[in-house]
Order: sequence, then structure tokens, then C-alpha cells
Amino acid sequence: MMDHATRVGNRLLAALPPADFALLAPHLRKVVIERDSVLVRSGDRIEHLLFPLSGAIATIVELPNGQTVATAIIGNEGAVGLTSALGASHSPATAVVRISGAALQISPAQFLTAQHRSPPIASMVQVFTRSLLTQLQHVAACNALHSVEARLACWLLHIHDRANGSDLLPMTQETLSELLGVRRTTVTHVVSTMRASRALKSNRRGQLEIDRPRLEAVACECYKIMSRRIDRIVSHGAVGLVHGAPARSGSRSPGSRIAGTGS
Repeated sequence: MMDHATRVGNRLLAALPPADFALLAPHLRKVVIERDSVLVRSGDRIEHLLFPLSGAIATIVELPNGQTVATAIIGNEGAVGLTSALGASHSPATAVVRISGAALQISPAQFLTAQHRSPPIASMVQVFTRSLLTQLQHVAACNALHSVEARLACWLLHIHDRANGSDLLPMTQETLSELLGVRRTTVTHVVSTMRASRALKSNRRGQLEIDRPRLEAVACECYKIMSRRIDRIVSHGAVGLVHGAPARSGSRSPGSRIAGTGS
């Protein structure tokens, strides 16, 4: 049982019509997602779907030789594990929390039961899939065409967007190396260059303090293009969900609050 009712802070869930959200609400459980915790590993069975309310989660691809690279950053505009709604029982990537926060958790079976009864929930899955594919395409192009410095600036901006306004980001050199798919010596050089340009104000142990305007000047155009396109997909998709067909259920409307029990 959730300790108390909480407002819906996830954009996908908040866009659902009340009757459709009511199909999910009894099964949603609020959980804390801690920095550096691994929510699911690549190839593991998806045990839970998570709809972030706050914080930032990176999806990471791990190669056989041990190298890693980030493919997406997910916040309250998205979800983790939602590929299970498309028929995938195992995770295609590793999901790691980069900024602590909170999320609403539900089992795949409970979500699929609600999805089968609700066209808007099924449409919500499509909205997220489009936004995630958009991000994956931009990241692939950015990795191929732009400098490590510009790419780092982009990742830091995406993370800052989900960091509740704090300019102090909990980023170690190991984390940055994992995000960028480069060696730590490269990260050290790039961070030093960005400190010289004052895009990074300081590099405390395990933390980076950013100067947002200067960081935006360093970033390539991918940041703004990707952010605008993802926001447009989620925002336009939300309008469609609100005006979509209602759930095939007589459930009472929960309004804008959750008061359900978790699995």
C-alpha cells in the first residue's frame, strides 16, 4: 500500500484519461531509485516497469569486450521496461540511475492486462516508443559525427534537465567514460578543456558544477533538436491520449491522484 496519495508526476501516465489511469492505479507502487543503482541489466528478464517521477536514468549498451556507451536518458517523460508491452520479455539494454529520484512501479503482467482493456494505454506505449527511437537515432548520428566535448555537453544538458534545477551533477569520471564510450584519460582531457572554457565551474570529487549557458554553447545542435522533437512527440501524444477512446471498464476516476496498492 502506498503510504499516501501522490500526484502523478510522470508525463505519460498523467496524460491518460482518468478511467484508463484507474486500470493502472491500484497496481502502481512508489519506489525510490538510488544513484548508480542498476534497474535492469541487458538480457535480463524484465520484472518491473518503472515510470520515473523524478531523477534521470541512462540506458547503456555493453559490448563483449567490456566497453559501454549510453544510448538514451530517460526522465519523467518516459519509462523503463516498457518494451515488455511490445512483446519483449528481456531487456535490450542496461538501465542505470544517474540522478536519484522516485518512480512508479508495476509488473509487466499487470500492465499488459490494463493495456489490453485500454486503447489509450496502448497508444501511450506507441508514444514512448516513438520518443525513444527518436533519441536513439540522434545519439547514433551524434556519436558518429561530433566531438567528444560536444557529446559530453549534450549528455550533461540532458541530465541537467532532469536534475530538479541543481547545477551540481553527481558525475564521476567513470560515469562519464561509460556515457561516452571513451577511456577515462579522454574524459580527463575533455573535462579539463571544458573547465578552461568555464562550461564546467568545478570538478569536485564525484561531482560536476555546470554553467548552463556556456555548456549550451559547447554542445552540438543535437541537444536542442533532440529535446524539441522528444517534447513534441510526448506533448502531441498526450493530447491524443486525452481525446482517445475510453477504457473498456467501469472503473471510477481517480482524478489526478494515485491511491493504489503495489504488487
